[in-house]
Amino acid sequence: MRKHFLSFLFLWVSVLLAPVAFAQDQWAFYKGGKGPGKGKHIVWISGDEEYRSEEALPMLAQILSARYGFDCTVLFAIDPKTGAIDGDCQTNIPGLKSLASADLMVIFTRFRELPDEQMKYIDQYLASGKPVVALRTSTHAFNYKRNKNSPYAKYDFVSSVKGWEGGFGKRVLGETWVDHHGKHGVEGTRGLIDGIAQNAGNPILKGVKDIWCYSDVYTIRKLPADAETLVYGQSTRALDPQSAVNLDKSIIPVAWTRTYANEAGKKARVFATTMGASIDLLNEDLRRLLVNACLWAVNLEAQIPERADVGFISPYNPTMFGFGQSKKGVYPSDFKLK
Repeated sequence: MRKHFLSFLFLWVSVLLAPVAFAQDQWAFYKGGKGPGKGKHIVWISGDEEYRSEEALPMLAQILSARYGFDCTVLFAIDPKTGAIDGDCQTNIPGLKSLASADLMVIFTRFRELPDEQMKYIDQYLASGKPVVALRTSTHAFNYKRNKNSPYAKYDFVSSVKGWEGGFGKRVLGETWVDHHGKHGVEGTRGLIDGIAQNAGNPILKGVKDIWCYSDVYTIRKLPADAETLVYGQSTRALDPQSAVNLDKSIIPVAWTRTYANEAGKKARVFATTMGASIDLLNEDLRRLLVNACLWAVNLEAQIPERADVGFISPYNPTMFGFGQSKKGVYPSDFKLK
Protein backbone atom coordinates (compact mmCIF):
# COMPACT_ATOMS: atom_id res chain seq x y z
CA MET A 1 0.00 0.00 0.00
CA ARG A 2 2.79 2.39 0.95
CA LYS A 3 4.61 1.54 -2.30
CA HIS A 4 1.50 2.35 -4.36
CA PHE A 5 0.97 5.59 -2.46
CA LEU A 6 4.56 6.73 -3.08
CA SER A 7 4.25 5.88 -6.78
CA PHE A 8 1.03 7.86 -7.02
CA LEU A 9 2.60 10.79 -5.14
CA PHE A 10 5.62 10.80 -7.47
CA LEU A 11 3.36 10.73 -10.53
CA TRP A 12 1.21 13.59 -9.20
CA VAL A 13 4.23 15.76 -8.35
CA SER A 14 5.67 15.08 -11.81
CA VAL A 15 2.43 16.22 -13.43
CA LEU A 16 2.38 19.39 -11.35
CA LEU A 17 5.98 20.25 -12.08
CA ALA A 18 5.97 19.41 -15.78
CA PRO A 19 4.15 22.57 -16.95
CA VAL A 20 6.48 24.73 -14.88
CA ALA A 21 9.58 23.23 -16.49
CA PHE A 22 7.95 23.50 -19.92
CA ALA A 23 7.10 27.16 -19.41
CA GLN A 24 10.67 27.99 -18.44
CA ASP A 25 11.89 26.72 -21.82
CA GLN A 26 9.55 28.74 -24.00
CA TRP A 27 11.97 31.61 -24.55
CA ALA A 28 15.68 32.42 -24.26
CA PHE A 29 17.17 34.98 -21.91
CA TYR A 30 20.62 36.57 -21.96
CA LYS A 31 21.79 38.62 -18.99
CA GLY A 32 23.55 41.79 -20.04
CA GLY A 33 27.26 42.22 -19.41
CA LYS A 34 29.09 45.54 -19.36
CA GLY A 35 28.16 48.19 -21.88
CA PRO A 36 26.05 51.26 -22.62
CA GLY A 37 22.81 49.26 -22.50
CA LYS A 38 23.34 48.09 -18.91
CA GLY A 39 20.02 48.17 -17.07
CA LYS A 40 17.96 48.20 -20.27
CA HIS A 41 15.85 45.33 -21.59
CA ILE A 42 15.30 44.33 -25.22
CA VAL A 43 12.52 41.89 -26.15
CA TRP A 44 13.09 40.14 -29.47
CA ILE A 45 9.99 38.67 -31.15
CA SER A 46 10.60 36.01 -33.78
CA GLY A 47 8.03 34.01 -35.72
CA ASP A 48 8.00 33.43 -39.47
CA GLU A 49 7.74 30.53 -41.88
CA GLU A 50 10.41 31.53 -44.38
CA TYR A 51 13.37 33.66 -43.33
CA ARG A 52 14.55 31.88 -40.13
CA SER A 53 13.92 34.69 -37.66
CA GLU A 54 14.33 32.05 -34.94
CA GLU A 55 17.99 31.80 -35.97
CA ALA A 56 18.65 35.50 -36.59
CA LEU A 57 17.30 37.07 -33.41
CA PRO A 58 19.07 34.92 -30.78
CA MET A 59 22.38 35.65 -32.50
CA LEU A 60 21.77 39.41 -32.48
CA ALA A 61 20.51 39.27 -28.90
CA GLN A 62 23.70 37.55 -27.79
CA ILE A 63 25.79 40.33 -29.33
CA LEU A 64 23.71 43.12 -27.75
CA SER A 65 23.82 41.35 -24.41
CA ALA A 66 27.46 40.27 -24.20
CA ARG A 67 29.04 43.31 -25.84
CA TYR A 68 26.61 46.15 -25.18
CA GLY A 69 25.09 45.33 -21.80
CA PHE A 70 21.41 44.78 -22.63
CA ASP A 71 19.28 42.17 -20.92
CA CYS A 72 17.71 40.30 -23.82
CA THR A 73 14.62 38.09 -23.93
CA VAL A 74 14.07 36.22 -27.21
CA LEU A 75 10.58 34.93 -27.97
CA PHE A 76 9.63 32.26 -30.48
CA ALA A 77 6.65 30.78 -32.29
CA ILE A 78 6.09 27.63 -30.22
CA ASP A 79 4.16 24.48 -31.02
CA PRO A 80 1.98 24.23 -27.89
CA LYS A 81 1.87 20.43 -28.16
CA THR A 82 5.62 19.83 -28.18
CA GLY A 83 7.25 23.04 -26.93
CA ALA A 84 9.43 23.07 -30.05
CA ILE A 85 10.07 26.19 -32.13
CA ASP A 86 7.81 26.12 -35.17
CA GLY A 87 7.54 29.15 -37.46
CA ASP A 88 4.48 27.59 -39.10
CA CYS A 89 2.59 27.98 -35.82
CA GLN A 90 1.07 31.40 -36.43
CA THR A 91 -1.01 31.61 -33.26
CA ASN A 92 1.37 31.22 -30.33
CA ILE A 93 4.31 33.33 -29.14
CA PRO A 94 4.66 32.77 -25.37
CA GLY A 95 6.32 35.36 -23.18
CA LEU A 96 4.98 38.56 -24.69
CA LYS A 97 4.20 39.71 -21.17
CA SER A 98 7.92 40.51 -20.93
CA LEU A 99 7.21 43.58 -23.08
CA ALA A 100 5.89 45.22 -19.93
CA SER A 101 9.50 45.70 -18.79
CA ALA A 102 11.02 46.27 -22.24
CA ASP A 103 12.89 49.40 -23.28
CA LEU A 104 12.94 48.22 -26.91
CA MET A 105 10.90 45.79 -28.99
CA VAL A 106 12.67 44.14 -31.92
CA ILE A 107 10.20 42.34 -34.16
CA PHE A 108 10.70 39.88 -37.02
CA THR A 109 7.40 38.11 -37.62
CA ARG A 110 5.31 37.18 -40.65
CA PHE A 111 1.53 36.76 -40.91
CA ARG A 112 0.93 36.11 -37.20
CA GLU A 113 -2.56 35.94 -35.72
CA LEU A 114 -1.97 35.83 -32.00
CA PRO A 115 -4.70 35.32 -29.41
CA ASP A 116 -5.91 38.52 -27.79
CA GLU A 117 -4.36 37.48 -24.49
CA GLN A 118 -0.91 37.59 -26.13
CA MET A 119 -1.50 40.41 -28.60
CA LYS A 120 -2.56 42.84 -25.90
CA TYR A 121 1.05 43.12 -24.72
CA ILE A 122 2.23 44.32 -28.14
CA ASP A 123 -0.65 46.80 -28.22
CA GLN A 124 0.19 48.04 -24.72
CA TYR A 125 3.85 48.37 -25.64
CA LEU A 126 3.04 50.57 -28.64
CA ALA A 127 0.69 52.62 -26.47
CA SER A 128 3.61 53.32 -24.12
CA GLY A 129 5.48 55.25 -26.79
CA LYS A 130 8.59 53.08 -26.66
CA PRO A 131 10.80 52.39 -29.71
CA VAL A 132 10.60 49.65 -32.34
CA VAL A 133 13.21 47.97 -34.53
CA ALA A 134 11.71 45.80 -37.28
CA LEU A 135 13.23 43.34 -39.76
CA ARG A 136 12.23 41.97 -43.18
CA THR A 137 8.70 40.50 -43.04
CA SER A 138 7.59 42.78 -40.22
CA THR A 139 5.99 44.96 -42.89
CA HIS A 140 3.43 42.15 -42.93
CA ALA A 141 3.86 41.00 -39.35
CA PHE A 142 0.17 40.18 -38.77
CA ASN A 143 -2.67 38.64 -40.77
CA TYR A 144 -6.11 38.14 -39.22
CA LYS A 145 -8.08 35.38 -40.95
CA ARG A 146 -9.46 33.41 -37.99
CA ASN A 147 -10.83 36.17 -35.75
CA LYS A 148 -11.65 39.22 -37.83
CA ASN A 149 -13.62 40.67 -34.92
CA SER A 150 -10.57 40.83 -32.67
CA PRO A 151 -9.79 44.33 -31.36
CA TYR A 152 -6.31 43.72 -32.79
CA ALA A 153 -7.45 42.85 -36.31
CA LYS A 154 -6.44 46.42 -37.21
CA TYR A 155 -2.83 45.15 -37.14
CA ASP A 156 -3.53 43.04 -40.27
CA PHE A 157 -1.25 43.96 -43.16
CA VAL A 158 -4.26 44.71 -45.37
CA SER A 159 -6.31 46.41 -42.65
CA SER A 160 -8.87 48.96 -43.78
CA VAL A 161 -9.63 50.20 -40.26
CA LYS A 162 -9.62 53.99 -40.23
CA GLY A 163 -6.26 55.25 -39.06
CA TRP A 164 -4.78 51.74 -39.42
CA GLU A 165 -4.93 51.31 -43.18
CA GLY A 166 -2.19 48.88 -44.08
CA GLY A 167 -2.00 47.62 -40.50
CA PHE A 168 1.06 47.52 -38.28
CA GLY A 169 3.44 47.77 -41.22
CA LYS A 170 2.00 50.95 -42.68
CA ARG A 171 0.84 52.56 -39.42
CA VAL A 172 3.98 51.97 -37.36
CA LEU A 173 6.85 51.13 -39.72
CA GLY A 174 5.83 53.20 -42.71
CA GLU A 175 5.02 50.50 -45.29
CA THR A 176 3.07 47.26 -45.53
CA TRP A 177 3.73 44.25 -47.77
CA VAL A 178 3.51 45.14 -51.47
CA ASP A 179 5.55 42.69 -53.57
CA HIS A 180 9.01 41.41 -54.42
CA HIS A 181 10.93 44.01 -56.39
CA GLY A 182 13.87 41.67 -56.89
CA LYS A 183 13.43 38.17 -58.26
CA HIS A 184 12.88 36.09 -55.15
CA GLY A 185 15.48 33.38 -54.63
CA VAL A 186 17.42 34.50 -57.69
CA GLU A 187 18.47 38.11 -57.11
CA GLY A 188 20.16 39.40 -53.98
CA THR A 189 20.39 42.92 -52.53
CA ARG A 190 23.30 45.33 -52.73
CA GLY A 191 23.03 48.06 -50.10
CA LEU A 192 23.80 51.52 -51.45
CA ILE A 193 25.22 53.79 -48.79
CA ASP A 194 28.00 55.91 -50.33
CA GLY A 195 26.83 59.11 -51.93
CA ILE A 196 23.97 59.76 -49.52
CA ALA A 197 25.51 63.01 -48.36
CA GLN A 198 22.63 63.95 -46.11
CA ASN A 199 23.19 60.79 -44.07
CA ALA A 200 26.95 61.07 -43.77
CA GLY A 201 26.75 61.86 -40.07
CA ASN A 202 23.91 59.51 -39.15
CA PRO A 203 25.10 57.44 -36.15
CA ILE A 204 23.25 54.32 -37.35
CA LEU A 205 25.58 54.23 -40.38
CA LYS A 206 28.80 54.38 -38.36
CA GLY A 207 31.19 51.75 -39.67
CA VAL A 208 28.63 50.49 -42.21
CA LYS A 209 30.25 50.28 -45.64
CA ASP A 210 29.47 47.00 -47.38
CA ILE A 211 26.03 45.36 -47.28
CA TRP A 212 25.03 42.46 -49.50
CA CYS A 213 22.12 40.10 -48.80
CA TYR A 214 20.79 36.83 -50.18
CA SER A 215 17.22 38.06 -49.77
CA ASP A 216 15.79 40.22 -52.52
CA VAL A 217 14.64 43.83 -52.50
CA TYR A 218 11.02 44.38 -51.45
CA THR A 219 8.79 46.83 -53.28
CA ILE A 220 8.12 50.06 -51.39
CA ARG A 221 5.32 52.19 -52.79
CA LYS A 222 5.78 55.28 -50.68
CA LEU A 223 7.30 55.91 -47.27
CA PRO A 224 5.73 58.60 -45.05
CA ALA A 225 7.07 62.14 -45.24
CA ASP A 226 8.84 61.79 -41.88
CA ALA A 227 10.84 58.73 -42.99
CA GLU A 228 14.57 59.09 -43.57
CA THR A 229 16.06 56.48 -45.89
CA LEU A 230 19.45 55.28 -44.68
CA VAL A 231 20.16 52.49 -47.17
CA TYR A 232 18.84 51.97 -50.68
CA GLY A 233 18.78 48.50 -52.20
CA GLN A 234 19.67 47.50 -55.72
CA SER A 235 18.99 44.04 -57.09
CA THR A 236 21.99 41.89 -57.96
CA ARG A 237 21.69 39.47 -60.85
CA ALA A 238 22.67 36.44 -58.78
CA LEU A 239 22.93 35.25 -55.17
CA ASP A 240 26.58 36.17 -55.04
CA PRO A 241 28.13 39.24 -53.38
CA GLN A 242 30.35 39.64 -56.45
CA SER A 243 27.39 39.66 -58.80
CA ALA A 244 26.71 42.68 -60.98
CA VAL A 245 23.70 44.81 -60.09
CA ASN A 246 20.61 44.67 -62.27
CA LEU A 247 20.54 48.11 -63.86
CA ASP A 248 17.13 47.40 -65.37
CA LYS A 249 15.58 47.78 -61.90
CA SER A 250 15.24 50.93 -59.85
CA ILE A 251 16.74 51.40 -56.41
CA ILE A 252 14.37 51.02 -53.46
CA PRO A 253 14.66 51.99 -49.76
CA VAL A 254 15.71 48.96 -47.70
CA ALA A 255 16.42 50.63 -44.35
CA TRP A 256 14.90 53.77 -42.87
CA THR A 257 13.97 55.56 -39.66
CA ARG A 258 10.84 57.45 -38.75
CA THR A 259 8.87 58.69 -35.75
CA TYR A 260 5.68 56.80 -34.91
CA ALA A 261 2.97 58.77 -33.12
CA ASN A 262 0.27 56.66 -31.47
CA GLU A 263 -3.35 57.61 -30.84
CA ALA A 264 -2.44 59.33 -27.58
CA GLY A 265 0.17 61.43 -29.34
CA LYS A 266 3.14 59.63 -27.78
CA LYS A 267 6.06 59.49 -30.19
CA ALA A 268 8.55 56.68 -30.61
CA ARG A 269 11.67 56.09 -32.63
CA VAL A 270 11.30 53.44 -35.34
CA PHE A 271 13.95 51.74 -37.43
CA ALA A 272 12.81 49.35 -40.16
CA THR A 273 14.61 47.28 -42.76
CA THR A 274 13.38 44.84 -45.39
CA MET A 275 16.69 42.98 -45.09
CA GLY A 276 17.46 40.47 -42.38
CA ALA A 277 16.97 36.81 -43.32
CA SER A 278 19.15 34.72 -41.04
CA ILE A 279 21.58 34.00 -43.88
CA ASP A 280 21.75 37.74 -44.70
CA LEU A 281 23.27 38.29 -41.27
CA LEU A 282 26.46 36.55 -42.27
CA ASN A 283 27.16 40.02 -43.65
CA GLU A 284 29.08 41.88 -40.95
CA ASP A 285 27.94 45.37 -41.87
CA LEU A 286 24.27 44.38 -41.85
CA ARG A 287 24.77 43.13 -38.28
CA ARG A 288 26.53 46.40 -37.50
CA LEU A 289 23.63 48.40 -38.95
CA LEU A 290 21.19 46.55 -36.70
CA VAL A 291 23.32 46.86 -33.56
CA ASN A 292 23.70 50.59 -34.22
CA ALA A 293 19.94 50.88 -34.79
CA CYS A 294 19.17 49.28 -31.42
CA LEU A 295 21.49 51.71 -29.63
CA TRP A 296 19.94 54.64 -31.51
CA ALA A 297 16.40 53.46 -30.76
CA VAL A 298 16.97 53.73 -26.99
CA ASN A 299 18.65 57.17 -27.28
CA LEU A 300 22.19 55.83 -26.93
CA GLU A 301 23.41 57.11 -30.30
CA ALA A 302 26.25 58.98 -28.58
CA GLN A 303 27.52 55.56 -27.43
CA ILE A 304 27.65 54.02 -30.91
CA PRO A 305 31.31 53.13 -31.66
CA GLU A 306 33.01 54.13 -34.87
CA ARG A 307 33.03 50.45 -35.76
CA ALA A 308 30.82 48.36 -33.51
CA ASP A 309 32.10 44.91 -32.60
CA VAL A 310 29.53 42.51 -34.05
CA GLY A 311 31.50 39.27 -33.95
CA PHE A 312 29.46 36.18 -33.15
CA ILE A 313 29.24 35.13 -29.51
CA SER A 314 28.48 31.50 -30.31
CA PRO A 315 28.84 29.60 -33.61
CA TYR A 316 26.37 30.86 -36.20
CA ASN A 317 25.38 28.55 -39.04
CA PRO A 318 22.16 29.91 -40.56
CA THR A 319 20.07 27.95 -43.02
CA MET A 320 18.91 29.23 -46.40
CA PHE A 321 15.49 30.86 -46.47
CA GLY A 322 12.52 29.02 -47.92
CA PHE A 323 9.27 27.41 -46.85
CA GLY A 324 9.36 24.02 -45.15
CA GLN A 325 13.12 24.15 -44.64
CA SER A 326 13.45 25.19 -41.01
CA LYS A 327 15.32 22.96 -38.60
CA LYS A 328 13.03 20.57 -36.75
CA GLY A 329 13.18 19.59 -33.10
CA VAL A 330 14.78 22.86 -31.99
CA TYR A 331 13.81 24.27 -28.58
CA PRO A 332 14.47 27.65 -26.92
CA SER A 333 16.84 25.88 -24.53
CA ASP A 334 19.06 25.06 -27.52
CA PHE A 335 19.95 28.75 -27.69
CA LYS A 336 21.38 28.88 -24.19
CA LEU A 337 24.99 29.97 -24.15
CA LYS A 338 27.29 27.11 -23.25
